[in-house]
Amino acid sequence: MRKKGVLLVNLGTPDSAEVKDVKKYLDQFLMDERVIDIPKFNRTLLVKGIIVPFRSPKTSKLYKEIWDENGSPLLHYSKIQAKLLQEKLGDEYQVELAMRYQNPAIESALNKLKAGLVESIRVIPMFPQYASASTGSVMQLVMELVSKWQTIPPISLVNSFHDNRLMIEVFAENARKHQPETYDHVLFSFHGLPERQLLKCDHTGDYCLKKDECCETLNNTNKFCYSAQGHDTARLLANELGIPKEKYTVCFQSRLGKEPWVQPYTTDVLKKLAAEGKKRLLVFSPAFVADCLETLYEITVEYHEEFRELGGEHVQLVESLNDHPKFIEALAELALN
Repeated sequence: MRKKGVLLVNLGTPDSAEVKDVKKYLDQFLMDERVIDIPKFNRTLLVKGIIVPFRSPKTSKLYKEIWDENGSPLLHYSKIQAKLLQEKLGDEYQVELAMRYQNPAIESALNKLKAGLVESIRVIPMFPQYASASTGSVMQLVMELVSKWQTIPPISLVNSFHDNRLMIEVFAENARKHQPETYDHVLFSFHGLPERQLLKCDHTGDYCLKKDECCETLNNTNKFCYSAQGHDTARLLANELGIPKEKYTVCFQSRLGKEPWVQPYTTDVLKKLAAEGKKRLLVFSPAFVADCLETLYEITVEYHEEFRELGGEHVQLVESLNDHPKFIEALAELALN
């Protein structure tokens, strides 16, 4: 039977929460030229000389906080997503899972598809919003690896799915469990990126610099902008849930270093809302399709504690897509179309 291949790729996770495995993960992740986009010599000094040696023990402790009997939550849910997608698509498809960093490796997954003699490959980077440091990195590595094959099957790649109707419905369903109307304010907290990476994606050279609130509207000029796609996701979710514009804020978390990252920063928004007397916050993290360190610890633990110290009462995370049947249906649509 002739089969079509589907490759799901998420960001990655250490093989264990121990320091040695966290070091390997951070080294591979941060040495990616699309993640820290500075000259290789400078990147090597920064990553191998400063970040990895000093950050690994601290990050290891954080991973141990979210590690459970299934190991890494991100890998656990990713495996379930791949399994359920395989069941939904049936025997005419071969679904493989990979991580951009660490295991299962993209090269290994591609080799399985090649060994399966698939007639085509559909690559789905599991990042709703396009960013050079995530989706772009996956696309680059896939193309580099496949370019060495003697026979290359037709390959198609999903750029983004920030406005996928089923994804929006799942996030909305998860939010309704917490009764959004009972919260003082809603945050759509996306993973942060250095501002320079967004400027590099502005092929006009001046749109990001001259336009006020350029990310507020998704258009033909900024259609591949991570921030603009994030604002669009937030707008669609707010519309789905009937949240008025004045009751939600789009913000960005997980910055690294001192240079400017995409703003506003989530920590600054927490301070502002606490100063305004807000007590209860509902937080979405729509850049992730599975709960992970950034959702289960950074939002659920760190932001909750920070907000309480500022005078607030509660920060509630809206669960990610994980193994929701509608998200599996969304993945099937992305695979088929």
